[in-house]
Amino acid sequence: MGKAELTRQFIIEKSAPIFNRKGVAGTSISDILKATKLAKGGVYGNFSSKEEIVMAVFDYMVEEEKQRLKKVTATATTSAGKFEALFAHYERFPMEQTVSGGCPMLNFGVEADDTNPGLKKKVSELVLYFQSRIAKMVQYGKDHGEFNEDWDERKFAIRMFSMLEGAILVSGVLGHNKQMLVVIEALREEMKRHML
Repeated sequence: MGKAELTRQFIIEKSAPIFNRKGVAGTSISDILKATKLAKGGVYGNFSSKEEIVMAVFDYMVEEEKQRLKKVTATATTSAGKFEALFAHYERFPMEQTVSGGCPMLNFGVEADDTNPGLKKKVSELVLYFQSRIAKMVQYGKDHGEFNEDWDERKFAIRMFSMLEGAILVSGVLGHNKQMLVVIEALREEMKRHML
């Protein structure tokens, strides 16, 4: 990367936890200047607006989360093993967050719902991406004799995704993971019901 690309990446990485904690509306350019220790021209020389920073930050955080989840499931060789790795990860997730401020998809999604159509579109695409990954894991298991053929992978993907995101929200608000543990138990039970 050249100097301009490195500076741009630096701004994104320093801004990401601020946007995730304070939200888009709550984060000011002065917050970004303070975190980066750059002058206004240093930020605006790389981004034309706060909106452009937000979009770049979201893309960065999304890629980081995708890579984290790939690492979580990388060592498992079966679909059931990959699901179990994800379940174990999410059992700890609310209390051992790797990203300051909680789940970026949830944080950005709630805020963008009515105020930022571009960001809302990005979050919508990410929701569908994660649901499709879950559905593909079920289908792979069905194709390789792990799961019953009658297990509806699309419906399960919607349930799993929605339950996990809801449990992340509730766990964050309450400050413990009791609800997350109940959700994981229900998802495990559903998977076991469909195992051959």
